[in-house]
Amino acid sequence: MLKPNYAWALQVPEQDSRIAAETATVPSPKGNGNINGYLVRPGSVSGKLPVVLVIHENRGLNPYIRDVARRLAVANFISFAPEALTPVGGYPNDDEKAAQLFQGLDRAKMSEDFLAAAIWLKSRSDGNGKLGAVGFCFGGGVVNQLAVRMGADLAAAVPFYGSQPGAEDAAKIKASLLAHYAELDTRMMPH
Repeated sequence: MLKPNYAWALQVPEQDSRIAAETATVPSPKGNGNINGYLVRPGSVSGKLPVVLVIHENRGLNPYIRDVARRLAVANFISFAPEALTPVGGYPNDDEKAAQLFQGLDRAKMSEDFLAAAIWLKSRSDGNGKLGAVGFCFGGGVVNQLAVRMGADLAAAVPFYGSQPGAEDAAKIKASLLAHYAELDTRMMPH
């Protein structure tokens, strides 16, 4: 009963004529060597567009995150959703198996993979040089980490949950930040 039914939440089908989607591989020499992901562009808009990195929760690049990337393309952004599970073959089409695979990943290398994906996306010739990042749960923490590490190179950061940086690191954030947290969740926001 608690397992997600991704088909019910689908907003932009994979074959939607408004988008152009493909798999892309990004070099990550300080991470796991490469990181695969889902690159989606508007189908009919030309010119340079802003880019958005979409970071999944600790289940990998599941159908919901792929749909979020497509939603952004429909809104005239170029989006890229990297797959942290690349070293273990990618999302296995089962969230529980994905969570188990996720536990075995090297977090330091994964962090470098996400940074490499952000830098790659920001530097695309079809992008306008403005990078945003959105992440969910674990991905929200990655977005916060990218905001600290990238400084002014990240224009906007939108974490939906995820761990926050400490006060010293938070001072390094230059991106516009829209953070989504539950008001009474004492684990995330101690009183």
